[in-house]
Amino acid sequence: MHRFLLWAPKAKTVEVKVEGAKHALAPLPGGWWEASVNDAGPGSDYAYFLDEEDLALPDPRSPWQPYGVHGASRIPDHAAFRWTDDGWQAPALQDAVFYELHIGTFTPEGTFDAARERLGYLKELGVTHVELMPVASFPGKHGWGYDGVDLFAPHEPYGGPEALKRLVDACHAQGLAVVLDVVYNHLGPSGNYLGKFGPYFTSAHHTPWGDAVNLEDRGSHEVRRFFCDNARMWLGEYHFDGLRLDAVHAYLDRSAIRFMEQIASEAHALEAETGRHGLMIAESDLNDPRIVTPREENGYGMDAQWSDDFHHALVTVLTGDRSGYYADFGSMADLAKSLKEVFVYDGRFSPYRDRMHGRAVPGLPGWRFLGYAQNHDQVGNRAKGERLIHLTSAGRAKIAAALVLASPFVPMLFQGEEWGASSPFQYFTDHEDRELGRLVSEGRKKEFAAFGWSPEEIPDPQDEATFERSKLQWAERERPPHAELLQWHRDLIAFRRSMPELRNGNLSEVQVRFDEEAKWLVLQHGRVHVAFTLNPAGSEIAVPQHAHLALQSDAAVTLDQGRLRLPQDSVAIAVERA
Repeated sequence: MHRFLLWAPKAKTVEVKVEGAKHALAPLPGGWWEASVNDAGPGSDYAYFLDEEDLALPDPRSPWQPYGVHGASRIPDHAAFRWTDDGWQAPALQDAVFYELHIGTFTPEGTFDAARERLGYLKELGVTHVELMPVASFPGKHGWGYDGVDLFAPHEPYGGPEALKRLVDACHAQGLAVVLDVVYNHLGPSGNYLGKFGPYFTSAHHTPWGDAVNLEDRGSHEVRRFFCDNARMWLGEYHFDGLRLDAVHAYLDRSAIRFMEQIASEAHALEAETGRHGLMIAESDLNDPRIVTPREENGYGMDAQWSDDFHHALVTVLTGDRSGYYADFGSMADLAKSLKEVFVYDGRFSPYRDRMHGRAVPGLPGWRFLGYAQNHDQVGNRAKGERLIHLTSAGRAKIAAALVLASPFVPMLFQGEEWGASSPFQYFTDHEDRELGRLVSEGRKKEFAAFGWSPEEIPDPQDEATFERSKLQWAERERPPHAELLQWHRDLIAFRRSMPELRNGNLSEVQVRFDEEAKWLVLQHGRVHVAFTLNPAGSEIAVPQHAHLALQSDAAVTLDQGRLRLPQDSVAIAVERA
C-alpha cells in the first residue's frame, strides 16, 4: 500500500493513475488531497489527472522520473538502500577545500557511478568537500542543471536515486563531504507543471525566467514548505552534508521572516534528527553580510556564501579583462581590499551598476566566504567557456592558485582547474522541444553579439559537440605542462593544511601591501607571506629577515636576508620562523 498526498488547491477533482488503474483522491483541508492505493508500492509508476482532463502530470514532489520530465513518476524504495556512513561527520568549514564539479562532464560516462571512480583522486589532491552542480531532473540528457523541474528526483541519465546514494555513500567512505547545488529561484521552461497544481508562481514579480516563485503572496506558506521539504530531503534521505542555494538575490521576498532565513533554520534543525550539521551556502551578488550573519544576531543564518568580489578583483588583475561587471574592478587596491575586507563594494558607488552597492562585513570570520579563481558561472558564461589558463599564462594561473589556497577564505576549485584542463566548460543544453532549443541557441548568439562576437564564433548550446568538448580529458593531467600545475595545487593544499593561521578566518590579522605601479602585492596572515609580481622587470620585496621560502612557482625566485626577488608572473610563499 502507498499513500498518495498532493497539494492542488486549484483542483476540483484529482485522480492518480497507478499501473493503468485510476483512483480518486479525497480532499483534505488546505488544498491537500489523499488516497491510499493497495496495489501501489516501490517500483510502481503513477501520474496525476486534474479536473477530469486527459493530461497525465508527474508528481510535483516526484522522487523518481525514469521516463524524463514529461513522463510518469515512480515510487522508490528509499529504505532498501544500505548506507555505510554511520557516525560520519564532515570536516569543519574552517578546514575545508571545496571542489565544484558537473556530473555530466566530470567523466567520459557522465554518471554518478563513474564519478565514484575518481573520488580517490580528489582525496589525494586534498579536497574535503565535493560540490555537485544541480542534479534534479531537467529536460533532455545533458545540461548544466539550472533548468530543473522535478526538484525531488535525481536526474535519470546520471543514474537516478540509487546511484546518487551510492555516490554520496562512497564520498563519505573516502572522507569527503558532499554539498549539492539547488535552484529555488526559478524552474526550467520545459516540464514545469507546478503552476497547474497551485500558486507556485506569482505575477506580482517578474524575473528573467517569467513569473517569480511565490515566496510572499497568497498560498506562499505551502510553496515555502515545498522548497524547505526539498532541502530536508537532500540532507536527510540522501545524506548530503550541505546545500548551495543558487542566486538567492533572485528570491523576491519581503516577508518578515525571509525565505532564506526559514530554509536555513529548518536545515539546521534537521541536525537533531541526522546528527550531522547541514551546511547552507548562498550564492549572492548583494554584498550583504546579513546573509551569513547568525540569526541570533539578526542575520539570515546561512553558514557561508560565495565571494564574487574576490574573484572579480583577482581575475581582472591577472587577465586585464574589463568587460561587463569586470569594469568595476582591475586594480591591486581592489584585490587587496577583497582579501582583507571581503567586499570591494561595501557601500561605495558601482560604475557598472550606476548606484551605490553593498555593505561592509562587520567582524565576520573569513571562513564564512568561499574564495575561488574559477567556477562554473565565471567559466561557462564566457562566450567560449574559456578557463583562466586559456586567458593568461601558466605563471599567472599559479598566482591565482596561491592566492585562493592561501587566502583567509574557504578555497574552492572548479573541476580540472588544478591541472589547467585544456577542455573549456561551455554552455550546453539538450531541449527536446525543438522550438525552445532554437530560441536558446539564438538567444546565446544575440547575448554575445552585444560584446562584438559574430554568431559563427558562439558554440551552439544545442549541438552535442558543445557538451562533448566540455568533458575533462583525464589523461592529460599526467603530462606536461598540466602535471606541473597539478603538483603546484597539491603542494598549496598541503601547505594550507599545515598552517593554522590560514584557516582561522581572523580577518583582523590579515595585512596586505602592494605597489600599483610596480605591480606587486603581498598578503600576510600571521607568519605567512604570499608575494607575487606581474612586473616585466620582476620585483624585489622586503619580508622579515628570519623568513624562509616554503613554496615558489618559479625556480628563479630567491630569498636572501629578507629580500625576496621574484621574476615576472611568479609567486612565492615565505614563512617566518616560529
